[in-house]
Amino acid sequence: MARWQNRPPGSNWGDFGSEDQRGRMNLLTPARRLAAVREVREGLVFSLTLPLDYPGGTGLWEIRSPPRLTATRFADGRPAYPHHFSQDMPGATDVVCDDAVTLCLQYSTQWDALAHCGSEFDADGDGVSEGVFYNGFRAGRDIAGPDEPGGPCAHALGIENLARAGVQGRGVLVDLHAEYGRAPAKVGYEALMRIMASQRVEVESGDFLCLYTGFADMVLEMRKHPDRERLYRSCAALDGTDERLHRFIDDSGLVAICADNAAVESTYRTAGEARGRHAFLPLHELCLFKLGIHLAELWYLRELAQWLAANARNRFLLTAPPLDLPGAVGSPVTPLATV
Repeated sequence: MARWQNRPPGSNWGDFGSEDQRGRMNLLTPARRLAAVREVREGLVFSLTLPLDYPGGTGLWEIRSPPRLTATRFADGRPAYPHHFSQDMPGATDVVCDDAVTLCLQYSTQWDALAHCGSEFDADGDGVSEGVFYNGFRAGRDIAGPDEPGGPCAHALGIENLARAGVQGRGVLVDLHAEYGRAPAKVGYEALMRIMASQRVEVESGDFLCLYTGFADMVLEMRKHPDRERLYRSCAALDGTDERLHRFIDDSGLVAICADNAAVESTYRTAGEARGRHAFLPLHELCLFKLGIHLAELWYLRELAQWLAANARNRFLLTAPPLDLPGAVGSPVTPLATV
């Protein structure tokens, strides 16, 4: 039986096969990776990650807590941190440490899996909306909650599919901070095209679009005490309601959007702005649900953006595999940009 009878307007469900779980990462071909490697001229590497204990506390997301390190322990309760081998093997000189971490996978610099965001949509064509994810995979079955058999687990569309796709390709950076500074701005199609033209940025099929806004810089400056209201009313973000922007994202062939802010798109809403049934995060709906385009958030891009601007460049080799953690809906990542 087919997983869906209707596919959402403007989606690409089925274009990469009825069982596809990689989405637009299918466009990251060997030829596109070779093009990315050719962007390396200096051999310089920039780390694009925040420390994993940032932004700090639960000020940015109340459901996500900072990581907690603990020592592993032997069966008799002794901590293996540090552990002197001489306690068990007289004459041994080894002293080792071993630890564990409790970690919210999307707390800091992260990838969203395609299982992270779906939508209520009538995929069966029976007039009744159900919870559906990219390519018709179902909430409650393919993406099972904690009270459902085998849950919580993304039995489909988990982050392991991105990890195994080989996340290495050409990054293309648009410097929104250079245009807006830290002033709040919703960047739609016209503004983005104007800025890209002024910065001579071109996005091609298979590229990773990276957006530097300055948001992560503010997070670091707050030293683990994030001011949520100030952060969400600062810096530029994409206007997820702009239909022309949606068409550009689709037509460009980009495989992912990576930003240094907390959602890629603007989450600021004014009274009366949205009417009727709608996605609160329309860019998430477009990318993760309709097109299979992965999103990355809270990357650290300042040093890379400064170097690229000083050297009249905007392209680089990006290496950013997530954890191969089957069933997870997101993952921390340590992206590397090589120029």
